[in-house]
Amino acid sequence: MSFLQKVRTSLAKFMTGRRGADELSLALLIAGVILSFLSSITRIGLFYLIGLVAYGLSIFRMFSRNIEKRYGENVKFLTFWRGWRSNLKQFINRVKNMKKYKYFKCPQCNARLRLPRKVGEVTVTCGKCHHAFKQKA
Repeated sequence: MSFLQKVRTSLAKFMTGRRGADELSLALLIAGVILSFLSSITRIGLFYLIGLVAYGLSIFRMFSRNIEKRYGENVKFLTFWRGWRSNLKQFINRVKNMKKYKYFKCPQCNARLRLPRKVGEVTVTCGKCHHAFKQKA
């Protein structure tokens, strides 16, 4: 058995019962890198300290044997992140298409709707609550 095989075997034995890197651990790792980079640019020690804490939490999560608790934390993070990411993507699309469409909300259910620009005043029916109202585009 070569040296690399021994290292691989001992590492596999060490990681038994541990989950490894999940999405929250990777997010903490990326946040640590970004904060370390910001601290080197701005010379603000607080960024460096928070980055070290993010690194530590990431490593703790990767090597933790309490899989159920880490899984629950990851599910909460993914729920938060997916909602936030979806809102960000929708905002970016609205800004990109601002010249083509007019965006507005339904007065009854607050659903986001859009109309092509320069069609004048039209009667709009909300797809969510089926409320009809006039809107100027």
